Amino acid sequence: MAITSNEMYTSDDYLKNNPTWDDESTPWKAGIIHGLLQMNDIKPKTIVEVGCGAGGILRELAIIDATIHNLTGYDISPSAISLANQKQNERVRYHHSDFINGNETGGDVLLVIDVIEHIDDYYGFLNKLKLRSTNIIFHIPLDLSCRNILKPHTLLLQRNLVGHLHYFTKEMVEWALKDTGFTVVDWVYTKPEIDTKKASSLKDRTKKLLRAISFAINKDWSAKMWGGYSMMILAK
Repeated sequence: MAITSNEMYTSDDYLKNNPTWDDESTPWKAGIIHGLLQMNDIKPKTIVEVGCGAGGILRELAIIDATIHNLTGYDISPSAISLANQKQNERVRYHHSDFINGNETGGDVLLVIDVIEHIDDYYGFLNKLKLRSTNIIFHIPLDLSCRNILKPHTLLLQRNLVGHLHYFTKEMVEWALKDTGFTVVDWVYTKPEIDTKKASSLKDRTKKLLRAISFAINKDWSAKMWGGYSMMILAK
């Protein structure tokens, strides 16, 4: 199977490596998304997510904010939508559909969470996205770091297990969005699991402490040095 093919997602290959479809991370992602919207006085009535996976983010946003009337998710993976459909209710709906090549509206806010790095032609994808909604929220991992460049097998692992085709730094994300006509309104770093979960070993506690000190001193430097961070971005 070619890594550049959608076959990883339309078959069961991705599900075999990621049986939860990363659903356990959706509560904190939804919280950060809601926080960005609140900080920028955006009060959507409709939210659409392209590449919604197992649908957890939309479910969590529906719980957090009762003023959002309709939340709709799209994904090309039948396995993902099968998981997502278990979360449907009168406000939250999911569709097995290729949103970017369809005619569906992007709602008041369009979510593109951990998607760009999986897209062969992500510039073409971004150019299509900007026509679909006024407000778009991206979550993009910053896989390029000093640590990962020195240990390239970690990038290969990301490629094989979760299908990352492209690797970014903060600057590369900003350049791509600017090149495709987006304006970044607001953004925050999001932290990896090693920074947020309780460390069980001395080695992990030491890593966590060093990363915390580094991040407190200089967030940009820490992201470039250690890796594992992502950007949650509100763009227009």
